[in-house]
Amino acid sequence: MAKIMAVNAGSSSLKFQLLEMPAEEVIAQGLVERIGMEDAIFTIKFAANEKADSNENVSVKGQKAKFQKVTPIKDHSVAINMMLEELSNLDIISDFNEIVGVGHRVVAGGEYFDKSVLINEDVLAKIDELADYAPLHNPANAMGIRVFQKLLPKATEVAVFDTSFHQTMPKVNYLYSLPYKYYEKYGARKYGAHGTSHRYVAGKAAELLGQPIEDLKLITLHLGAGASITAVKHGKSFDTSMGFTPLAGVTMATRSGDVDPSLVSFIQDKENLSNDEMLTILNKQSGLQGISELSSDMRDLRAARQENDKAELAIDIFVDRVVSYIGQYVAKMDGADAIVFTAGIGENADWVREEVTARLGYLGIKIDPQKNDGCTEEADISAADAKIKTLVVPTDEELMIARDVQSLMK
Repeated sequence: MAKIMAVNAGSSSLKFQLLEMPAEEVIAQGLVERIGMEDAIFTIKFAANEKADSNENVSVKGQKAKFQKVTPIKDHSVAINMMLEELSNLDIISDFNEIVGVGHRVVAGGEYFDKSVLINEDVLAKIDELADYAPLHNPANAMGIRVFQKLLPKATEVAVFDTSFHQTMPKVNYLYSLPYKYYEKYGARKYGAHGTSHRYVAGKAAELLGQPIEDLKLITLHLGAGASITAVKHGKSFDTSMGFTPLAGVTMATRSGDVDPSLVSFIQDKENLSNDEMLTILNKQSGLQGISELSSDMRDLRAARQENDKAELAIDIFVDRVVSYIGQYVAKMDGADAIVFTAGIGENADWVREEVTARLGYLGIKIDPQKNDGCTEEADISAADAKIKTLVVPTDEELMIARDVQSLMK
């Protein structure tokens, strides 16, 4: 048995999960928010033990314990130090060296990485080099790696890239219709994102269907605050909705998804906006939030849709864009065996699944309302006469990261 940590370092956050491998048992999971601020929030969830009962920052409910503390956290180094110390204080680990492997989520791997890799100086240099491809993520990912290398020098460190799964896309699907020299000079192409999630749910879907993934054509729908749709053909990414960055594709919580570039330029001129200001609008003020002018949360929009026309419109546009990509990918793969819903909306919003599939009956996609109602766990929710199956598969990116670390450990 080995303890492996999966880490997702953001610009002001640190999400982590500690797993016992190969049993694939989650020992603890946590989140540090608002890093760099005086009121940072540090949370760990774990199985209740004696230390939990005696710690003033821990609340216990049945067999579950939750440690939470609001405290100044200067930077990621302080956050990671604090995390390791609290894991020890709470008797979750007895020694830092128990953590033998750390897997780091890295957003952009460019064309350098088509799989997860052991981290060395060359890998770190490439992650730094690719910062232009993911300026909000790669620098934070690299910073987290360096801190863990310093604090856990004996642990195996692995980089798991959001983009690596999509490196199997054929050139016809990943190239834009721009002068070819821009691809050659700058790597201007589609890279996609959420690859770790799409890889996991495609594998679980094949298990649920009882067929080899190499024989299947799947469409995986990662629908959350960030949303992407991937055509998975014979176990490999064939096409995906996100593009050069995670801004492209379907309508998302605050991201616009696909927009005519000429319209972007038009609005910039009319509003006298800089490129950075326009990108902020497209990334943080658009999508469900921008259309509804109410909320970026699908639950809020559903509650308001009967009285609020813009909330209704935001939902309709979201559903429309998802349906469009499903239809496109069924056509591009010459059929599909199943569509797979995952992530926050995909796993939990049965009504979104209902509205999406209701528009796809012509393809033979049809769900059983009773199976769909309230479903939040792994399930086949297809109607008996459906020609293309509909599945719900909760994603587990942290488990995929831990599996990749284990496979690369000596």
